[in-house]
Amino acid sequence: MTRTILLATTALVLTAGSAFAAEGPQTTAPVGAVAGDASQRGVLVFQPDFFAAQRPNTALDMVGRVPGFAVNDGSGARGFEGAVGNILINSNRPASKNDTGSNVLSRTPASQVERIELIRGGAPGIDMQGYPVIVNVILKTALSRQSVVTWNASLFDGGQDVFGGSYQFTASEGDRSWGVTLSDGIGTSDSNGPGRTIRRDGAGGIIRDEFYENDSYGGGRSIRGNYSGPVAGGKLDATARYGVGDWQEWSQQSASGVRRESDYLYEDKDGELGLTYTRPIMPRWTLEARAIHEFEISEEVSTGREALNGVVRPEQRFSAEGESSESIARALVRHERSAALTFEAGGEVAYNMLEVRQAFTQGGVAVPLPSASVKVEETRGEAFSKATWRVNPKLTLEGGLRLETSTIKQSGDADQEKSFFYAKPRLLATWTPIANNQLRVRFERELGQLEFGDFAASAELEDETVYGGNVDLEPEQRWISEITYERRFWGEGIVSIGYRHDKIIGVIDRLPLPGGLSATGNIGDGTLDKLSVNIVVPLDRIGIKGGRFTAKNDWNETHVTDPTTGRDRPISGIRPTQANIGFQQDLVKAKTQWGVNWLPLLGQGTYDVDQTNVWRGSNYYEAFVEYKPTPTLALRAQLNLWDDFTIRRTVFADRTTRAVAFVEDRAIDPRTFVSLRIRKTF
Repeated sequence: MTRTILLATTALVLTAGSAFAAEGPQTTAPVGAVAGDASQRGVLVFQPDFFAAQRPNTALDMVGRVPGFAVNDGSGARGFEGAVGNILINSNRPASKNDTGSNVLSRTPASQVERIELIRGGAPGIDMQGYPVIVNVILKTALSRQSVVTWNASLFDGGQDVFGGSYQFTASEGDRSWGVTLSDGIGTSDSNGPGRTIRRDGAGGIIRDEFYENDSYGGGRSIRGNYSGPVAGGKLDATARYGVGDWQEWSQQSASGVRRESDYLYEDKDGELGLTYTRPIMPRWTLEARAIHEFEISEEVSTGREALNGVVRPEQRFSAEGESSESIARALVRHERSAALTFEAGGEVAYNMLEVRQAFTQGGVAVPLPSASVKVEETRGEAFSKATWRVNPKLTLEGGLRLETSTIKQSGDADQEKSFFYAKPRLLATWTPIANNQLRVRFERELGQLEFGDFAASAELEDETVYGGNVDLEPEQRWISEITYERRFWGEGIVSIGYRHDKIIGVIDRLPLPGGLSATGNIGDGTLDKLSVNIVVPLDRIGIKGGRFTAKNDWNETHVTDPTTGRDRPISGIRPTQANIGFQQDLVKAKTQWGVNWLPLLGQGTYDVDQTNVWRGSNYYEAFVEYKPTPTLALRAQLNLWDDFTIRRTVFADRTTRAVAFVEDRAIDPRTFVSLRIRKTF
């Protein structure tokens, strides 16, 4: 679909949305939300009675029903600035990056929520962290004690069933709160199932026709403690966690006289400690300090085996042991010059480390790998300043500048040290010319965080592929220009359209290495153009009480020059489109909610040096029903199913002519599965 068609389609949608809004009286905020001046400055306030019909158990249930908001827990990248999510609790983010906003809200009783603020485009005293929209959940300080027991399961048609659960205890008394969570988590994949693999040579002749099947699952056990309370004239938020986890995969292909198998096992131990201290230091001046430490110790093993007509080929085995950690110290001072003007300045220092030892063998014989044993260390410092100015009730401006310097040092198989310096400006403007209409504009320079694992070798033995490490990686830079228009109607109705253009410097993708290997690296400059549409239509006015129609999609168009062919192509791993169309309904008298989501089209491509890998799927359905017979009991069932998806892998005979060695088509029928959850509050 061309960009012209996309823009025309979106214009039509907006016209329809305006028509919806033109009918009947208008409200500045949804029913149950606080309107008036707060809405004009980009803040909508939702009181608990707004969510009463949904009978929420947790604060996360409430946030999930805030019109025009989607939870984002952040990228989890190294550092704090820009890596955390779009949820605040009492105007602050959680003490640890990995204790995400959704995690905190999932263990916060709905009865403890005083109000929820939807902040669009910025507000004085609020750190948006680059997000155009965030929520701020304000909690009560009343005395409370609560225990929550949760049991959950994922049951697969023909696959591995997994079961888990958790126990949470939370307590609050005045300004103090504390809690503990014991969790036995589960991990699953919705893309496993039986199928068929057909491999054809360059002339189209079939050289393989085999049955295929795979499965993957895992879990994790952990304990977490949390505390929040007054200390030395300020407030301390603390969290600590320790856990162990595992993940395993297997796949097999078979035909007459043929059997191919691959297995993967990953185990880890990890923990974290996070501390946040806030304190007024003089009238209108506030200090915020953070300290975070995380660590992980992991082991992984991949094996591949083949037997052809009774002849067993040498086993391939890739193994790795690794240790990683991150330590962050961050402080800022915030000055509320007036109700309309806030200044903020501070700094952050961080140390990151990954040490990995890897080995690859064929039939027990070691095969040398580039960067098989490496230690990567990064020392990074950042100074930042920001100002938020409410120019008038209709216009808010946020401007800031971050200055980052870092040094990445490698030792082991590769000894190298590089230093970087970047200036990262940000400008965000929010204009609300009339009630229910808002325009947001953002211009920012973002710096991508490197994946330390890309410095070391890796393997995908299912596809008989081994990748080298890349010691020359540099951060990806993006100059981002973005504009979003949002219109609210019928109380909870929303139509928004956003356009974003990224100029990308040093795109991170696949590049060639000597010896016939490839690796992740910087392949040159590129662009991303994104068109985003989000629609929510309450259906009460057309006779469907408690119903909502939802539709959203991102259309992505990317360009980069392939380092092997010299031709323009898309950037790997970015989906061109993935629409999500849904219907949900609250049946208040039946104490039930139900809904269905439909993803009509899915897919993306990966463009390696020696092969391309493109998968496509369609008609993914997700249906749920949740029954809450009492305020303390919730029963939920969810069904996931979708049609076959296909993976086409094209492997080239050489890098010069790009002659096709073979084309492999794999069709998989993903297993239908049911997820069950029982939640009881005491």
